[in-house]
Amino acid sequence: MLKSALAALALSATAGFAIAQDAEEAPLTVIHAGWLLAVPGEDPLADQSILIRGERIEAIEAGFVSPEGAEIVDLSDGYVMPGFIDSHVHLQSELGPGRRFNAFTHSASDLAFDGAVNARTTLLAGFTTVQDVGGNFEASLALRDAINDGDIPGPRLRIAGSSVTPTGGHGDVNGFNLDVLHMFSSETSCDGPAACREAVRSLVRGGADVIKITATGGVLSDTAAGVERQFFDDELASIVEAAHMMGRRVTAHAHGATGINAFLEAGGDSIEHGTYLDRESIRLMRRNNAYLVPTVLAGVTVAELAETADFMTDNQRAKSRAVGPLMLDMARRAHEGGVTIAFGTDSGVSRHGDNAREFELYVEAGMTPMEAIVTATINASHHVQMEADIGTIEAGKFADIVAVDGNPLESISELRDIDFVMKGGEVYLSE
Repeated sequence: MLKSALAALALSATAGFAIAQDAEEAPLTVIHAGWLLAVPGEDPLADQSILIRGERIEAIEAGFVSPEGAEIVDLSDGYVMPGFIDSHVHLQSELGPGRRFNAFTHSASDLAFDGAVNARTTLLAGFTTVQDVGGNFEASLALRDAINDGDIPGPRLRIAGSSVTPTGGHGDVNGFNLDVLHMFSSETSCDGPAACREAVRSLVRGGADVIKITATGGVLSDTAAGVERQFFDDELASIVEAAHMMGRRVTAHAHGATGINAFLEAGGDSIEHGTYLDRESIRLMRRNNAYLVPTVLAGVTVAELAETADFMTDNQRAKSRAVGPLMLDMARRAHEGGVTIAFGTDSGVSRHGDNAREFELYVEAGMTPMEAIVTATINASHHVQMEADIGTIEAGKFADIVAVDGNPLESISELRDIDFVMKGGEVYLSE
């Protein structure tokens, strides 16, 4: 047995050496960056070379270097930045006529294919990592794994799967007859601490990267249940405790201050939307080092659609008119209050590929262009727990890189027209 073990160890060591040797022999790519914003928040540097071997950055050197045999990517007239991170997307659908019937007309396979199309669109818009916080669990798993295995193009993907929701809450099936409600009630709807713990554990068992709950009512659920809190204190505590015990963070869809504050008091990690946050919400977020994902674009989108779209139900239209117009001011108050903001759009409510419009809204809410870029790089990388690999352009990190022709620090709208996208050392867009 010892002889077999030693042989296995030797084979493992040989394999490890071969892998290391392959990594050393991977072809070298060098990006010549006219302006490089390597670490958002710090001053950009002129005339820099980014050396990339395989899927990671090997080094950054001043000037335009051209090592023998290297492939040169000429962005000497461009403004080069880390790939952007959207912390709140729904890749499997897009708001429009019939969307609320997707659960009944689309299989998990259909939703995964829809997600693949939207994932590619999102990647080409410059977003090289996203967190999908609500969708068919089987489709989410298939999409994440296909992207991560390199089978289809798309951003690095973290998934929540189905939202943990109280029975009848935002995230459960609503707006249909009783037979439909009984048949299609969410598998992760729960009432009482024990059931809520079980819902969390089932998601972790299935492979969820993060736990998403609906701490308040929502705008697009077809029910007149409002947008305040929907879980009891003991239910929130059980969700957060169970998730943290199993190494998962918990993020909460939350509009009303009652739900925001109760979730934060329970130890929750981040708030999605945050429309009616108050001074206590800001205090709790700062105390907990919690993140806010404002999704201002979603608010603007539903407010616009409430006046033009004929597919909204009366409940959806009323809540869109009430909530949507408030989200820009919410982002302003949170920013002024010192809350840490991670970029997130709720794309799927807004159109996939239009994610960068959120940057413009942050600037309208009082951020500088640099502060807005930080939300989608450094802040978001910490929020999605991937700061060791993404969020800046530094040696050892993934070569997730985007570029535009103009200076986004002078005009943030430049980010709506991405000219170059590299993810993991592979170029997906070059104009």
